[in-house]
Amino acid sequence: MSDTRKSDEQGREPEAGAARAQQESGAAPASGSSHGKPQRFTAKRKLQAVQRLMSGESLEAVSRDLGVTVAQLSEWRDDALASAEAGLKAQPRDQRDDEIARLKNKLGDVTMDNELLQEKIERLEARKSPSRGRRSK
Repeated sequence: MSDTRKSDEQGREPEAGAARAQQESGAAPASGSSHGKPQRFTAKRKLQAVQRLMSGESLEAVSRDLGVTVAQLSEWRDDALASAEAGLKAQPRDQRDDEIARLKNKLGDVTMDNELLQEKIERLEARKSPSRGRRSK
């Protein structure tokens, strides 16, 4: 380590600590330090960027600050708005839904029993009077 740089208590250089903190928070690295690798953002970090846009910050300012394109930010915003809209459309389940499901199951059981009984009646009637043949419905 050079004499002009100061290190923290653990012997790390301040720049390394700042880069690590930036990486752990999901922030984009300072320009020129990404070494050509595209920066990946967590869903939480993307949502924070969208919240900044929704609070009135300009698209260009947030784009510059995070080091992402305006098109990428616009896509994140559109995705977030679409998800929010879908979430607001969803209806919560209530007791009526459970009762409807129970009654549909019951109806299916009764319908099946009815069909089985109808077939049994037809077989018994066919045996009772073979000269009549099968009864038509």
